[in-house]
Amino acid sequence: MLKKALCDKIKESLSSILPIALIVVALSIVLIPLDAGFFVLFLIGVLLLILGMGLFTQGADMSMLVIGEKIGSAMTKSRKVWLIALLSFVIGIIVTIAEPDLQILARQVPAVAERTPLGNYLLIIVVAGGVGIFLVIAMLRIILKIRLSILLIAFYTIAFILCIFVSPSFWAVSFDAGGVTTGPMTVPFIISLGVGVASLRAGKGSRDDSFGLVALSSVGPIIATLILGLIFKANGIEYDIDSALRIPSGVGTTRDVIYEYADGFRVHAMDVAVAVSPIIIFFLIFELATRSFKKRQVLRILFGFIYTYVGLVLFLTGANTGFMPVGRMIGEELGRIAGGWLLIPAGMLIGYFVVAAEPAVHVLNKQVERISAGAVSERAMKRALCIGVSISLGLAMVRVLTHINILWILLPGYGVALLLTFFAPPLYTGIAFDSGGVASGAMVSSFVLPLAFGACYALNGGSQFIMTDAFGCVAFVALTPLITIQILGIYHRIKTRKIKRNFIAAEEKILIYEVD
Repeated sequence: MLKKALCDKIKESLSSILPIALIVVALSIVLIPLDAGFFVLFLIGVLLLILGMGLFTQGADMSMLVIGEKIGSAMTKSRKVWLIALLSFVIGIIVTIAEPDLQILARQVPAVAERTPLGNYLLIIVVAGGVGIFLVIAMLRIILKIRLSILLIAFYTIAFILCIFVSPSFWAVSFDAGGVTTGPMTVPFIISLGVGVASLRAGKGSRDDSFGLVALSSVGPIIATLILGLIFKANGIEYDIDSALRIPSGVGTTRDVIYEYADGFRVHAMDVAVAVSPIIIFFLIFELATRSFKKRQVLRILFGFIYTYVGLVLFLTGANTGFMPVGRMIGEELGRIAGGWLLIPAGMLIGYFVVAAEPAVHVLNKQVERISAGAVSERAMKRALCIGVSISLGLAMVRVLTHINILWILLPGYGVALLLTFFAPPLYTGIAFDSGGVASGAMVSSFVLPLAFGACYALNGGSQFIMTDAFGCVAFVALTPLITIQILGIYHRIKTRKIKRNFIAAEEKILIYEVD
């Protein structure tokens, strides 16, 4: 049974990643020829991504999804609000510190790291604290039955007001922080936590409130990072593309490729061990205190963690070693062709398929279909996300080419998204804002961002505009699904009402016919 489930997961990941691989292969043949060594480096990365995603999603099903629902249910059974708030805060912090994408982002903000003894860890701690605080708010929202749209409007308004007082070079990083914190480690745990809490509420509203935790948890890092930028008065942040995004030199033989991946495995094995261990420790403490699981279930969960660990190591190694250098190279070459305008269709094409390769997206889509009892299908979710991310990466490439201020896109974009909350069904609003955080994950950080960095570097002859123009891709990817999925919800509501009207009209005709 387990073997068949794992094979199904690997087949799913193959269908997700293969389109991106084929796009890169086509570009390397038609426009941007790659050296044989880099091409082999990329192909091995593809294989690792496929296997890693399959193992990760299977591990998430066996461990984090089960634990999250059980902890959420156990917390609320205590009926102690202070205990729910405390545990939510602790869980928010440990799962965020465990997020590998956040560590990647933190290393790319030297203006903060160089000013404190904590270095890169300061940003990680600040962002984790933001997630912890806003996860508490999200949990209390479910208990107190507060409408999600009200909180989203209030907190995004605060975020944009803070932008007035913070250096423009810090805006894109702050909104990107909101996207990277809700990745493959955070999303399965937080969503399942919300399901467990909402399940104790009776009525239709409990289903609607199952979503929204990821949405509010994504706002926390934005506000926390903006406050950090306000405190440090971060101006003129520089980005050294050659040290932060290295293209391996001398990858000409299979031995060179093996050395690159051996180094990648070493680094990510340690990173993921640090990431997963706090969650395992928390689970063991929870089990010793509550005895919620049978011995067989505990063993299954521990095996699930092993799958999760191995899967994430393989996935991140393939993404960072095989995809990041190729992403930068493709971006640089596209930036030199036809004034860089090929970046827009290329970005949109990659964006349509890249979201399907995000591990956390698969977890969310399955949870949505299950919790909504099929009202929101996995296929409809996937299509809406693909369209949204395609548009967002097209906008990101336009910004790289034209130097448009990021707020000129984010302000009206979030304005439309928040306006739609008054018309879309509450269930779709929660799903939409959760999807925004989920869509911007490991693949966007490891392939799309390097592509934008490379393009920006080639177009401007240096790294001076990367912080203001190339950063922000994650923020755009997090934005557009908010609009597309809420539009899907409005369409679904209109369609459902039309079916009901037709059904009532048909019944009335039958009654008239019987009377006659």
